[in-house]
Amino acid sequence: MGRSNVYNMIIEQINLEKGCGIGLKMDMEHAPLIVVRAGCGFVMCGYLNMEIADKLGDVAVRVTGVRSFEDLLNAKVVDVSQAAMKRGITAGISAKEALNMML
Repeated sequence: MGRSNVYNMIIEQINLEKGCGIGLKMDMEHAPLIVVRAGCGFVMCGYLNMEIADKLGDVAVRVTGVRSFEDLLNAKVVDVSQAAMKRGITAGISAKEALNMML
C-alpha cells in the first residue's frame, strides 16, 4: 500500500446578497483548488479550464491568484464563458457580483 497523506478539504456555505452558494476548497500541492457554485453557475480558480466550461455550455467565470473564499469573492473576473456572457456577466467585475448574477 502507498504512503498516506493528509488532505484538507473545506465545504462551506457562501452568503451572498441574493442568496447562498456553496464553496469547495481543496489543498493541492502548491495552491488551493477553489470553486463556488451559486444558482445556475460557478466561479472557478485558475486550476480549472474555461474551454471545457464553454464546451459544456456552463455559466462560469474564472479568477486567478486566490487562496481563500474571501480572496475569490473579492477577485476580479478574468475569463467568462459564453453562457455567462449571455447573462450579462463580464470580465472585470468582482466574482461576488458574478455569483449574485447567477442567482
